[in-house]
Amino acid sequence: MKQFCGYARYVYNRTLSLEKSLYKKDSKHSFKYTEAANRLPKWKKNNPFLKECHSQVLQQSLKDLDQAYTIFFRKQANFPKYKKKFQHDSIRFPQGVELDEAKQQIRLSKIGWVRYRKSRVIIGTIKNVSVSRRGEKWDVSIQTEYEVSSPAPNPSEIGIDMGVKRFVTLSNGDFVEPLNPFKQELEKLAKLQRKLARQKKGSRKTKRKIARLHRYIADSRRDFLHKTSTKIAKNHSIVYVEDLKVSNMSASASGTKESPGKNVKRKSGLNRSILDQGWFSFFQMLPYKLQRRGGKLIKVPRNTSRTCPCRE
Repeated sequence: MKQFCGYARYVYNRTLSLEKSLYKKDSKHSFKYTEAANRLPKWKKNNPFLKECHSQVLQQSLKDLDQAYTIFFRKQANFPKYKKKFQHDSIRFPQGVELDEAKQQIRLSKIGWVRYRKSRVIIGTIKNVSVSRRGEKWDVSIQTEYEVSSPAPNPSEIGIDMGVKRFVTLSNGDFVEPLNPFKQELEKLAKLQRKLARQKKGSRKTKRKIARLHRYIADSRRDFLHKTSTKIAKNHSIVYVEDLKVSNMSASASGTKESPGKNVKRKSGLNRSILDQGWFSFFQMLPYKLQRRGGKLIKVPRNTSRTCPCRE
């Protein structure tokens, strides 16, 4: 799987390098998936190692680049960046996958049968399978398609307000305290990083401990977000939330030499809290969980957290 990730990353980065040079010559140049995919047979002849990888895995990496360009031209993200080893180790199989839930095994094309730990029952027809590495372990995500009957929605409506001191405050007065997993483990992480810096070549044992800690932080955050969003979706059918641009709110405030930012230290602390609490992921989870139960999320203009003065 490590090799497959390397092959997919190679195709992605080489294609991006070529497309980047064309874009510099002509700012109107746009990425075309078909043209990029047509280069693969020639690349396989010149680089025989690419033949070891399933062809559709390489094609999926090009589709990821196509999506990155699409988002860039919509001005929703920066220009695509190169993928790095250990940071971007993931592959996707759209076909050629078999599943044996009884034995908890999955067969991946040109890799073979691999054991996995089942976290839930898999329902429906498999559409694609993604395999990604986080630290020393691998995660497998299986996307399926099946029909569901929408239950009768809960008639309750609620408004929620995001915050740093309180993760979520509901309009009925209830609130959810933030978890802040990175902040909780910051001292331990800093200690391990200082230990690694003192080592000449860097101990593999220390690196594994750091990787395990990062995985624990990410898993704790995701578990907290899933439980919070599920609880809100179960108890309320319509949820009103501020239309927040989380990427803008958590952007750096340092500015430039010509135009330095203001209150940089205070803003960096706010950025760290927003990223640590996982606001962006929370806003991705809540809509589909509401939709599953027949509810919906409604975004409203900002400044909803202001309290109106009472008039006699």
